[in-house]
Amino acid sequence: MKTTTATKKPAAKTDAAKKTTSAGKVKPKKTAAEGLRDLFVDGLKDIYWAEKALVKALPKMAKNATTPNLVTAILNHLNETETQVARLEEVFSLMGEKAVAKKCDAMEGLLKEGESILEETEPGAVRDAGIIAAAQKVEHYEIATYGTLVAFAGTLGEVRVAEILKETLTEEKNADSTLTDAAYNNINFEAEQADEE
Repeated sequence: MKTTTATKKPAAKTDAAKKTTSAGKVKPKKTAAEGLRDLFVDGLKDIYWAEKALVKALPKMAKNATTPNLVTAILNHLNETETQVARLEEVFSLMGEKAVAKKCDAMEGLLKEGESILEETEPGAVRDAGIIAAAQKVEHYEIATYGTLVAFAGTLGEVRVAEILKETLTEEKNADSTLTDAAYNNINFEAEQADEE
């Protein structure tokens, strides 16, 4: 009697094995930045989208805040943000680039999180504390982004561009401080009292 031996196919690589063999390297897109200037301009497009999205989001935050000083802080920052959008347009012009917004996934995520905080809190101090938390996450993202862009502009010898971006960076840091002050001048404490009721 003749016995046949079944031939086994080699086992397919698992996703973990594929990642290990490729060493986690990511293939760049055809439009990938090749130099620091390209990366800088890409960052400008990203933050330009982010600031324009924030101009749309801030009025909703102000309408849902109940503490007068928080509403004022948000509306003041809305005015600053509109100015920051115009500054970015000036920066694009100085760089000889068209002002084009490129979707910022980070800002989109932060704004969605802020939206969910509004849905998950009752109006009053608790919601106001949530608005501050969401707004500070946005400010911290912007501080990190503008800090990087200022450094890139300096490295590229774009002195005037660096000065303009530094002005915005200072405003973002001040907005963050204003939000911290609003949180610690009653809002967080009022929100905490809601837990005791």
